[in-house]
Amino acid sequence: MRHIACLIYPDVMSLDVTGPMQVFASANEELARLGLPPAYALHLLGETAGPVPTSAGFSLYAEQAYTSVDATTLDTLLIPGGRGETAQMANLPLLNWLKSVERALPRLGSVCSGALILAQAGLLDGHCATTHWADVPALKAFPAIDVQGERLHTYSPQTRRRFTCAGVTAGIDLALAMVEDDLGRPVALAVARRLVMFLKRPGDQAQFSTHLAPETARAPRLRALLEWIPAHLGQDLSLQALADRACMAPRTLSRVFMSELGTTPARYVEQVRLESARALLQGGQVSVQSTARLCGFGHTESLRRSFHKALGVSPQDYAERFG
Repeated sequence: MRHIACLIYPDVMSLDVTGPMQVFASANEELARLGLPPAYALHLLGETAGPVPTSAGFSLYAEQAYTSVDATTLDTLLIPGGRGETAQMANLPLLNWLKSVERALPRLGSVCSGALILAQAGLLDGHCATTHWADVPALKAFPAIDVQGERLHTYSPQTRRRFTCAGVTAGIDLALAMVEDDLGRPVALAVARRLVMFLKRPGDQAQFSTHLAPETARAPRLRALLEWIPAHLGQDLSLQALADRACMAPRTLSRVFMSELGTTPARYVEQVRLESARALLQGGQVSVQSTARLCGFGHTESLRRSFHKALGVSPQDYAERFG
């Protein structure tokens, strides 16, 4: 039996808590269908026992105070995000408690902006980490952390002692990865089906939301270019073409992209093209062939490879499911 605990605090985001915890609960249900005992016991911890208001307006119930827990009995501790995370970053008793128990925990991780709480406690130093795309700049303020802001989550059998994930629903992807590590891929896929999840997304899949509305405020030198790219996806968007458009040398443009956005021009363009293709296919008004042409993939095979690499599914299957 693995004891999974999730910290809750005022103005926590409810789905950051209930999404991952439901995955573990559903894994128990799948095991029961096979006549097997449950694998997980679930716990909510607060500053004190009792109701804790969430940012959604309703409360979750903490069964006990985190300071009263014997950390050696826990397998996993999750730190969720939400509006209240800023106050918790200044909560010295909590930060000190996290520091005191982290060595006793086989697994310690965060959901969404909960990564900032772990970062403030110094518990992500020397580790790769991600968070919600809107909080990536705040996480980058901690120089000892290898911030990989586009990833959905950083959990793997090799990084299980310390892990993070992106916003909200990425917590479900994170929990599925943990279930797969604990109980095997068939159980994790059965849970995904039970939760009506079409895709079990890998951790290194990009957070597509980062490109829906480019954060030009943190990339002022690229503002005009980032606003121009989505409307010209069918054109030549090679490094040289982008550099000419931005009035920079190609090497300079690459350096600016990496320093301000943490990615290369080519990868950024590929992500914007993929997002645009997804939007067209979800609308159900454009064929796969036309989508490939309009989004600059040129040929359907290039679009297919991009979809399989990022989503593990073909454009046709994606269109049939979401179109």
